[in-house]
Amino acid sequence: MKICLIEPFHAGSHATWAEEYVRYSGHDVTLLTLDGRHWKWRMHGGAVSLAKRFMTEGLEPDLLLASDMLDLATFLALTRATTANLPTALYCHENQLTYPWSPDDKDPQHKRDAHYAFINYTSALAADAILFNSRYHLEALIGQLPEFLQSFPDHNGLENVELIRRKCQVLPLGLDLQALDRYRPVQAVETTSPPLILWNHRWEYDKNPEEFFRALFHLHGEGLTFRVAVLGEAYRKSPNIFDEARQQLGERVIQFGYVESFADYARWLWQADILPVTSHHDFFGASVVQAIYCNCLPLLPRRLAYPEHLPATIQEHYLYDGHDHLVNRLREIITYPSKISTELRSHVARYDWQEQAPQYDALFEDIKKALFAFCVDK
Repeated sequence: MKICLIEPFHAGSHATWAEEYVRYSGHDVTLLTLDGRHWKWRMHGGAVSLAKRFMTEGLEPDLLLASDMLDLATFLALTRATTANLPTALYCHENQLTYPWSPDDKDPQHKRDAHYAFINYTSALAADAILFNSRYHLEALIGQLPEFLQSFPDHNGLENVELIRRKCQVLPLGLDLQALDRYRPVQAVETTSPPLILWNHRWEYDKNPEEFFRALFHLHGEGLTFRVAVLGEAYRKSPNIFDEARQQLGERVIQFGYVESFADYARWLWQADILPVTSHHDFFGASVVQAIYCNCLPLLPRRLAYPEHLPATIQEHYLYDGHDHLVNRLREIITYPSKISTELRSHVARYDWQEQAPQYDALFEDIKKALFAFCVDK
């Protein structure tokens, strides 16, 4: 089966996901991409540029797999001579309806923010199947969609919410977790070093670094002993709290900044002991899953997608409610270190591509067959 995977924002986790599916899929997957920058312009104009390339290159796939950054309705309109009867799946890494806007972005105050959510909406209408990386993500979008549509003056299409829901299902993010195994210590080394607390997310507002470091400042003030490794990619304008944390925590910070190589990143994950997560937003949380896979004990907010990564029988050990609860749990773990449950690692191991790729492949075959059967019946 030939699949054309269309990604207008080919960078970061989007690019990793696409390239790894190409590598692990049993299908013939071709990438059609644009560089991952100017995300708003990619959502506006990416479909036009990619539609032209699709037609020029004479691609003839059996299925289109598009990311949520594509204006799918526009793409299909511009390629209808070729794609009119092609099955189409929309993969939602995120959505612009429930994604938190940066406080520095001026679009919301000028009421220009609804357009990007509307692109997601029309793309969902145009797709034959809509795939979400988590149950939380699916329910968040469907739950918010009626209010979004009711904000329009008339002909707001509320009946389309149920039509979209019927096309939705969860398809977890595939991750190359087994690649982390190459950097696992040969044997556990007993150490008397203070526990190592890990930050391995982007240095951005939606990951809520203020609450993370505020918890560490509190425990630092109590005199608790711990070390901190701050990884993740920083951008031109990172929150000021990172510089403040480096000054306040001083020698406790043993790593500060992005590590270029995957090998170095993996080694830090295997060394780390505790992963407190404070994000305002996460539709899946790949960095969280990676750390859990490397036996780093997570402390996760009950909200968002995180409970899906934990076995139901032991969830309460790793979830917290509110800042005070986070500080109290973190204090307990630092004072009385405990090992992570082996159930956690085996639970997240299901996200590895060795298991996910066959599920992706089978699902896309089913989508193709379902549309073919519909066309024959019609």
